[in-house]
Amino acid sequence: MTLSAGRVFVVEDERAQREPLVQYLRKAGYTVDSASSGEEAISRMPSLSPDVLVTDLRLADVDGLAVVRRAREFDEEMGVLLVTAYASVDSAVEALRLGAHDYLLKPLILEEVARKVASLLGQRALVRENARLRRLLQERVRDTEFVADSAAMKEVVEWVRRAAGSRSTVLVTGETGTGKEVVARAIHSFGPGRDEPFHAVSISAIPEQLVESELFGHEKGAFTGADRRREGILRAAGAGTVFLDEIGELSPAAQAKLLRTLETHEVQPLGSDKVAPFEARIVAATHRNLPALVEDGTFREDLFYRLAVVRIEIPPLRERPEDIPGLVRHLLRRHAVRAAVPVPVVTPEAMRALCQSPWRGNVRELSNVLERALILADAGRIDLDQIPADVRNAVSVHLNLEEAIDRFERGYITMALRLCGGSRERAAEELGVSPATLYRRLERFGLKGQERAKPAKG
Repeated sequence: MTLSAGRVFVVEDERAQREPLVQYLRKAGYTVDSASSGEEAISRMPSLSPDVLVTDLRLADVDGLAVVRRAREFDEEMGVLLVTAYASVDSAVEALRLGAHDYLLKPLILEEVARKVASLLGQRALVRENARLRRLLQERVRDTEFVADSAAMKEVVEWVRRAAGSRSTVLVTGETGTGKEVVARAIHSFGPGRDEPFHAVSISAIPEQLVESELFGHEKGAFTGADRRREGILRAAGAGTVFLDEIGELSPAAQAKLLRTLETHEVQPLGSDKVAPFEARIVAATHRNLPALVEDGTFREDLFYRLAVVRIEIPPLRERPEDIPGLVRHLLRRHAVRAAVPVPVVTPEAMRALCQSPWRGNVRELSNVLERALILADAGRIDLDQIPADVRNAVSVHLNLEEAIDRFERGYITMALRLCGGSRERAAEELGVSPATLYRRLERFGLKGQERAKPAKG
């Protein structure tokens, strides 16, 4: 056992009892502090921050139960071991009620005390690990939350809900930084495989010669350096979800193998003549124009349709400024929790600048700006001074009513075009205006030729 195994605080007013126990625990590898009175123990406890408290019940000045009570107030996870030569049912019950974990009688058997201390340290480590896992789980849940105040993002959320209820493959498209992995995690979290693993892999981050091994696995000796068998992500995910980011970067050979895998629901590892079933749902994503890649022959058309059973497109942040205030609050809260600081207030001037920035890096850029602003926040406030100059200077911080109406109208027309599959005639009918009126609006807002089709099956 090493000195990092735990810190023990021994409280005993009889030196003949205290010193042997302290020396024995130190030899066992623990960092040990001691106090000869209850008052000393209570005063030193905050600075020592022990993992385990070993205290006598009857002390000359302060009752041992008062020390136990203070220990539990200071750290509710602290292990507490109470020792006494005067056992009684009442004192044992009271000690346990106050939070003592165990109760030993004098004369002490030092080996037994050491075993009890080791057990309490193990329990403390388990409690901390469980708390850490709960925090991770909560963080993952927060990461799947959507800020969907705009009509466009409400549509995305609806498609996520529909996709989550099935096991179909999903293709998520959108510019870099729009939150494609957030969508994938939400589909997984709300779907039937939510208790199974979620594995995310970026195709562009893996050397081309290793992509097939990473996805499909390999047998020992399948290639130089394959010194042991590897299962591969598709099989390792079980009945969960595999998120394949930057799917447009997949090589032709890997495309062919992935297509066969999706069609047969079987994986053939490199170097093996046998296949194995796989159950995972595939969610693929890309910022590239896959239909254009299909057109020029760099991406297989059959794989495209196999992946795009459900298609979800995330609009860029500049097309949905209504979402920015909610995103600012959500992202600031997440950054503040991670930094263990209070959530700052964003002044109206700063929020106006954030809402009018074009955000070419989308939500990822906004998140980075807010993380920086949190570090610079003055007295719990984020003002223009904490916003980077390029964001402040990108737009005027004054937005008049006419500009606000134009922003709303542009977003509403964009949403109508998306819902109508890009058809201007249908969009005009739904909006209750003539096609000519809509065409003029499209020209005015620079939307001609920029419609996005509604995510659709098929």
